[in-house]
Amino acid sequence: MVKLTPNTKKCTVKPTVANTGNGAPGLSTKQRGDIGEARALGFLRNQGLQLLARNYRTPGRGGGEIDLIMRSPDQTIVFVEVRWRVSDTFGGAGASINAAKRRRIVRAAQYFLHRLRHLPACRFDVVLLGPNGVQWLVAAFDAQA
Repeated sequence: MVKLTPNTKKCTVKPTVANTGNGAPGLSTKQRGDIGEARALGFLRNQGLQLLARNYRTPGRGGGEIDLIMRSPDQTIVFVEVRWRVSDTFGGAGASINAAKRRRIVRAAQYFLHRLRHLPACRFDVVLLGPNGVQWLVAAFDAQA
């Protein structure tokens, strides 16, 4: 079930798999991150977005990393941050995307866009994976964040 609320630009999907409460036991943080990104990628593809890049990194120290770079059906480039939390304690998955993280994502996006001949429309989305399923926050923040 997908529910879009136009004023908040938020899409919520209820989980289809039972939550065991412990995320992915026995897996490394990297493995859990890869699983989360795969879930988010599948969700976004089902919404009509096309994958352009995964785990895009800028060169050098202090560079940024973008989990997924997608193209929407209207040709907008979508930079996606994926966060997975087992519980909503301490604010849940969304609370971990602070101003410094947003700045690193924006810098990485600028680096990605710099390679293109024509600058397309773009936006920054967030996909939150948690005990309540998948939340897709469309245009969650902007480049001035």
